[in-house]
Amino acid sequence: MAGQRAVVRRAPGKLFVAGEYAVVEPGNQAILVAVDRYITVTVTEADSAEADVVIDSDLGSRAVRLWWRGGQLTGGDGRTPHVVSAVETVAELLTEHGLPVPPLSVSISSTLHENGRKYGLGSSGAVTVATVDAVASYCGLRLTPEERFRLAMLATARLEPKGSGGDLAAGTWGGWIAYRAPDRTRVLDLARARGTAEALRAPWPGFSVRRLPAPAGLSFQVGWTGSPASTEALVSGLHRRNWRGSASHQKFVATTADLVQAAVTALESGDGPALLHEIRRARQELARLDDEVGLGIFTPALTALCDAAEAVGGAAKPSGAGGGDCGIALLDDRAAHDISQVRQRWATAGVLPLPLRPAPEGIEA
Repeated sequence: MAGQRAVVRRAPGKLFVAGEYAVVEPGNQAILVAVDRYITVTVTEADSAEADVVIDSDLGSRAVRLWWRGGQLTGGDGRTPHVVSAVETVAELLTEHGLPVPPLSVSISSTLHENGRKYGLGSSGAVTVATVDAVASYCGLRLTPEERFRLAMLATARLEPKGSGGDLAAGTWGGWIAYRAPDRTRVLDLARARGTAEALRAPWPGFSVRRLPAPAGLSFQVGWTGSPASTEALVSGLHRRNWRGSASHQKFVATTADLVQAAVTALESGDGPALLHEIRRARQELARLDDEVGLGIFTPALTALCDAAEAVGGAAKPSGAGGGDCGIALLDDRAAHDISQVRQRWATAGVLPLPLRPAPEGIEA
């Protein structure tokens, strides 16, 4: 049970390798990698006279004080919606188990940002996963990795029902993963109708996750364009264009499913050249989508990032929804000169090489 001790959890950020946009539809596969930048959540006991829940983040200038009203936290200023939703979702499970929800102090620190700059590494997903596990542990619940993911998915889907949850899976399991999103509408309906505990046990249509080996003989490089992007806005823009169900949509989903499965096979068999081929296909398919729909997935900086990698025989593409944030590249890990040349070309194009490595593990104590 809760006491004076502190519970600390940290979850890694993520980057999409392939399968963006298609993974939003339940059951469609994507490849992600967790990266070694983290959000750390520390839970301690709050002063009950001060608030029921106090949330303090290194990204905000002051603490947020909240009070329980009818099973929901009230009194905040809207700056920490994912943390609030995570606490509320864990509280639902505690209540169903007949366990109390003590006064909580939730403190958040992040290396997914720098000087207030957002890199696009999935900070909302990482903070949700870390908050779910830290609060649950503090209150006496031990969660399996899948229970942790499911609680985080419920908390996120209540805020962003279009989000795939890939960032949550990467933060939970770490490393390289193949991920298929659940049907979020059905999951939310299940939780409303039968409770949170039952939603953790019942089948989730479309959902699966499994670990993948790292690429054989390839160096994973990441470049930041300097421009933040909103995944939710880009995905919503696609829906507003009535793209879903169109011939273009069907072609994109089918082609993406094929290339992602081929990339999974290449990773599992250690076939570096085949993986490079599929990453180039993924770039081409995103470019075709961008040309047809006009979302702005490819910015000049992202195009330059990709061209620099392909010029030395590598492969590169935007990571995630595009429109800014990061791009990824896979380069021959024996060709130090080529890697250096690509990074120099990125810098010339205004792309900042980020010193990121895959995070082998997910959430950590």
